[in-house]
Amino acid sequence: MMLKGKVAVVTGAGRGIGREIALLMARHGAQVVVNDYGGSAAANYDSVASMAGGQAIIKTAVDTFGRVDVVVNNAGILRDRMIFNMTEEEWDAVIDTHLKGTFAVTRAAAPLMREQKWGRIINMTSTSGLIGNVGQANYAAAKLGIFGFTKAVALDMGRYNVTANCISPFAWTRMIGTIPTETEAQKARVEKIKKLSPAHIAPVAVFLASDAARDVTGQVFGVRGKEIMLFSHERPIMRVHNSDGWTPESFAEIFPGTLQHHLVPHVTSAQYFNYDPMV
Repeated sequence: MMLKGKVAVVTGAGRGIGREIALLMARHGAQVVVNDYGGSAAANYDSVASMAGGQAIIKTAVDTFGRVDVVVNNAGILRDRMIFNMTEEEWDAVIDTHLKGTFAVTRAAAPLMREQKWGRIINMTSTSGLIGNVGQANYAAAKLGIFGFTKAVALDMGRYNVTANCISPFAWTRMIGTIPTETEAQKARVEKIKKLSPAHIAPVAVFLASDAARDVTGQVFGVRGKEIMLFSHERPIMRVHNSDGWTPESFAEIFPGTLQHHLVPHVTSAQYFNYDPMV
């Protein structure tokens, strides 16, 4: 059992990905605190979207099991809307649940992990942020923010034997069950996603929570059915230099023959992952 004796907190664990992660961690020996704001099987009902909620969730683990070793920040919602129609409430709700929620729970757990010099933080990002999606400006911003947050946490906590990594999951869950199916393309996308089980995500989470992943930190793993992928990070892919400095005109002149050839394709996540999932 890879997690024997460990205490894990899994947010958004009433159903879907979080539930599968919590169950598999328990099967591998972990004692698990199941948090879900809307789940009937939850052991903790606090919202992740406040500092008090994050503290209460971690306090449940400490009060019940005496410590916390693993945090899986999985709680999330969707409020899809085109940017020209998106409301402030729709923006705030998604940012608060995903990005602030990830911070709030991590912030509560970090001092305890630092003190015990062991910990695993696993955050959920998305190709909506890593690649892009239509109608998800709020969700994309939150999920790409989580990616940056995770890298910073990995650097902050590395000296204390605490790792922080991201999983970018592909799975049919109650959260994405609200994806529109008005067009044939949308219907095809949804049918493809429906083939992807939340259970596919859990083994990667258990691995990242274990001693086997002690040297893995600041990384992003994608899970799409039976396919596991490692994502690249943002780094310069092409450089140009002018010893005299640049003017708008000189840059415009050199751009077509240099940097333009290396522009990242402007596509959605569904267009990039356009092959059938391996299920």
